[in-house]
Amino acid sequence: MLERTTFRVIAFAFPIWTFAIMAGAIWAEAAWSRYWGWDPKETWSFIAWVVYAAYLHARSTTGWKGPKAAWIAMVGWGVMMMNLFGVNLVISGLHSYAGLQ
Repeated sequence: MLERTTFRVIAFAFPIWTFAIMAGAIWAEAAWSRYWGWDPKETWSFIAWVVYAAYLHARSTTGWKGPKAAWIAMVGWGVMMMNLFGVNLVISGLHSYAGLQ
């Protein structure tokens, strides 16, 4: 049941994440005259997108279930935590709070 719930949550959130990355690129072009600048937040967002795309691909096409799919989902969660905490608080960039007093 937990595996099915994980799949449903990721399958629901993935298109929203895709839209967010695309909308962010469009906004960045209007704000900074560039769609993509390899800022740490942009890069880690893309890495998270790739990991979750791999999860959905492996689960849908090759039928990975159980521990294999769970490991990919856990890697995705780890990447998201890096994106949320590591990039915001440790790594300096346009989208971070690193170095603030």
